[in-house]
Amino acid sequence: MAKPTPAPAETAPVADFEHSLDELEQLVARMEGGDMSLDESLSAFERGIGLYRHCQQALDQAELRVRLLLDPDAPETAQPFEPEA
Repeated sequence: MAKPTPAPAETAPVADFEHSLDELEQLVARMEGGDMSLDESLSAFERGIGLYRHCQQALDQAELRVRLLLDPDAPETAQPFEPEA
């Protein structure tokens, strides 16, 4: 019998977010350097917008997961976590 394929690791979305964020930071640094042509800058900007949207979506999904954990019956009324000062 074939062994069952293990479930994907829970950290994959986090690792994907981290990779996208790192790439976005590197892209911003290159753009701030001012050594890019107009075409390169436009392409970099377009890529950056895509990375930003991907990161924002990942953060929104993480917030939803936290809300579901805080109050599974009514996630829309769950109070955000406030760390102690």
